[in-house]
Amino acid sequence: MNIEDIIENFEFLDDWEDRYKYLIELGNKLEPFPESERHDHNKVQGCVSQVWVVTRVGEGDDPVVNILGDSDAHIVRGLVAIALAIFSDKSASDILSTDETALFDRIGLSEHITPQRSNGLRSLVARIKLDAQTALAK
Repeated sequence: MNIEDIIENFEFLDDWEDRYKYLIELGNKLEPFPESERHDHNKVQGCVSQVWVVTRVGEGDDPVVNILGDSDAHIVRGLVAIALAIFSDKSASDILSTDETALFDRIGLSEHITPQRSNGLRSLVARIKLDAQTALAK
C-alpha cells in the first residue's frame, strides 16, 4: 500500500478510534521481520517502544533503498508501516527530499499521537534518512 492510499483511508475514517484501529491493521500487514535482525545495531534509538529497522541498498549512484521495520507495540508498528509506505523502495535522493511532516500532517498524526510516539517517529525518520544519506555517499 502506498502513502496516498493510506492518507485517503485515514480521511475516510470519521473518528480517531477507527483511525487507531486502522493504524494497528497497517502494522499487522508489515512484512515479517527476521528474528536474526532483532539486535542492537538495527534498533532505533530514541523510541520508547522497541523499533528495529533494516535497510537494504541497491546499486548505482542514487540507489533504491528497501526498508524493513518492526516494533513490539501495536500502534508503533502502524507508525512504522506508514514510514515504510513513505520511504521504502524509493531512491536515496527521493528519501532525503521527502517532506514527511507534510504527509504526517495530512493524516493528522501530530495532534493524535503521544509526544513519546512523536519523538520515536522522528527518530525512525532520522534513521531512515541517515541510511539514505550513507547510501548516496558510497
